[in-house]
Amino acid sequence: MVSYQLQKNFKMFALNSNRVLAGEMAKLLGVELGKSSINRFSDGEIQITIEESVRGSEVFLVQSTSEPTNEHIMELLIMIDALKRASAKLINVVIPYYSYARQDRKARSREPITAKLIANLLQKAGATRVVTLDFHAPQAQGFFDIPVDHLTGIPILSEYFEKKALEDIVIVAPHNGGVARARKMAGLLNAPIALIDRRRPEHDESVIMNIVGNIQGKNAIIIDDLIDTAGTITSGAKALMDAGAKAVYACCTHAVLSGPAVGRIKSSVIQELVITNTIEIPQEKLTHKTTSLSVAPLLAEAIDRIHNEKAVSPLFEV
Repeated sequence: MVSYQLQKNFKMFALNSNRVLAGEMAKLLGVELGKSSINRFSDGEIQITIEESVRGSEVFLVQSTSEPTNEHIMELLIMIDALKRASAKLINVVIPYYSYARQDRKARSREPITAKLIANLLQKAGATRVVTLDFHAPQAQGFFDIPVDHLTGIPILSEYFEKKALEDIVIVAPHNGGVARARKMAGLLNAPIALIDRRRPEHDESVIMNIVGNIQGKNAIIIDDLIDTAGTITSGAKALMDAGAKAVYACCTHAVLSGPAVGRIKSSVIQELVITNTIEIPQEKLTHKTTSLSVAPLLAEAIDRIHNEKAVSPLFEV
C-alpha cells in the first residue's frame, strides 16, 4: 500500500453523492474526512455547516454530480461557498462524474451549452481547481479558467481485461466519437480496433448502420465513457454477435444506468459489464453481469501529487 505524506494544512470533505468512494480515498491517504453536516429546511432548501476550522487550509472536496443531479450540484456549490467564506486557502473540487458534460455544444439552434454553465458556476462559487475523470468530450477542459486535471479510467479498465487474459480480443468503439478512446485501450492491450458506425434519429435512440473492422470469431470489448439508458451498448453488442463475434464484453467509466438500462443489460448478449465507482450504484442496479472497479487509488494519487506540488501528468499518459 502506498504511503502518502500530507501537510498539516490538508483537509478533505465529502458530500452526499458518493461517500463510499470518498471514504476509500481518505483511507488510502491516511486521513479522516472533515466534519460537516447537510440538512434540509422544510421547503427543501439545502443548509450546510462546516464543523471544523478550514482557515488557511488546502481543501479537497469530493462530490460526483450524479442522480439526483441538480441536488448534488447545489450541495457542491453551497459547500464551495461555505469553504470560501470560512477562509480556506485552496478549494480543489474532485468530481469523479461531471454531469451535463454531454451538453458541450450547440447541436441545434437556441440550445444552451450547459457544460460551460456548470463550469462557470463552480468557478464563481470559488473553486480553485477541478479534478475529474473522462469528460464526455475532453475539450470541455477549455470551459474552465482554473486548472483542470482530467484523469481517465481507461488504464483501470484495461488492466482488468489484461488480467482476464482473453484471447483474440478486439476493442470496439460504439460510435464515431469513441474512436480515440478505443485506440487508447487497444494500445494498452496491444489489440486491433473496430467501429460500430451508427446514426441516432432521435435522442436516446440509435440505429446500427455498419461494423468497420474484423470482429469475426473474436472477443469484442466495447468501451465508452458512460452508459446511460444502455440502448447504444446493448444494440451494438447484438450487432457484433450477429456479425460473428465470439463474445461481447462492455466497459465504461461512468455507469449512469438510468431508465431501462438495467433491464436492457440483463436481457442483452453482453457477457460482462465492467464499470468504475465514479457513481455510487444502488444494489438493485447491480446484476450478475456487473463488475465494479474502484478509482480511489487513482484519485488518491492525483490528490497527493496536487497537494505536494508534484507533476500530475504521469497520470494522464495512456
